[in-house]
Amino acid sequence: MIRNTAARPSPPEASGSDFARLSRKITDAGLLGRRPGYYTVRITTVAGLYAGGWTAFALIGDSWWTLAIAAFLAVVFGQVALVAHDVAHRQVFRRRRASEVSGRTAGAGIGMGYGWWHDKHTRHHANPNHEELDPDLNPDLLVWSQDQARIATGLPRLIGRWQAFLFFPLLTLEGFNLHVSSVKALANRSLKNRTLDGALLFAHFVTYLTVLFWVLPPGMAIAFLTVQQGLFGVYLGLLFAPNHKGMPILSGKDRPDFLRRQVLTSRNVRGGWFTDIALGGLNHQIEHHLFPSMPSPHLRKARPIVQRYCEELGVDYVETGLIASYRQALTSLHRAGAPLRNARVPA
Repeated sequence: MIRNTAARPSPPEASGSDFARLSRKITDAGLLGRRPGYYTVRITTVAGLYAGGWTAFALIGDSWWTLAIAAFLAVVFGQVALVAHDVAHRQVFRRRRASEVSGRTAGAGIGMGYGWWHDKHTRHHANPNHEELDPDLNPDLLVWSQDQARIATGLPRLIGRWQAFLFFPLLTLEGFNLHVSSVKALANRSLKNRTLDGALLFAHFVTYLTVLFWVLPPGMAIAFLTVQQGLFGVYLGLLFAPNHKGMPILSGKDRPDFLRRQVLTSRNVRGGWFTDIALGGLNHQIEHHLFPSMPSPHLRKARPIVQRYCEELGVDYVETGLIASYRQALTSLHRAGAPLRNARVPA
């Protein structure tokens, strides 16, 4: 846990705050400018791979080789999700309408409710790794801290005992969970444009299932759906697990200033160009959380500026390898479930 024992610093907008000084350095380096050429190539490439995958599916037809296409489309769906993420943060377009239209189009392509996800992700960015305020730490299936474990009931109490060992197998359900959560969110009357989101989700599900069962016999269609959605879920999990899992968790009135709130709860993952592509730039999680609207190709360039500045301030800047990040995440999950393993009260 991070305990905020010092006097509360000025908000990030205040002139002279730690974040304000860093922001000026980043602005002076020209790293907040748009990259239209980069995103034109990236979005065109991802759209081409999406269309190419479904074209190959139709051409191969009634054959078990379509399972290879299922694996390919699982990765492509993940890349579409990453594009939707950048669009939502206005890394691509300055105007809200262009961002929302593009984001909803991308979300419709993978069966994700854009409005629900955008609201959830915005709340995550405002309070990363805060036990009560970050929706990504809701104990709906797993427990993320020992405090959550002590009061867990139902599935979280049962699964939490050995959740570190079950984490990757459970990720095969994450794609399905994305769809279910998107549909359930439509019942929330405060959700904006929920009628449009519902229509897009319905269109996706009908089109997806119609194509599968039109081209493939039922058994093969179900196998395709299972492989494609299962691997899509695993890929999503591999994207988010390194970022915050295993990092300090805030709770209650823990409220460091903006810079420390973002840096201390985030982890960077070292790697080259392949890591940047595979993780969509989210391997530079610290820089992304400090500057969400920064185009992803600029995050690597911002890294040395942010790292050096954190060293000057004495703020921990955590960076590790990809495998080590998963090991730390699993270790944290296992530690969080300790009260359930030690409890004598049956689940």
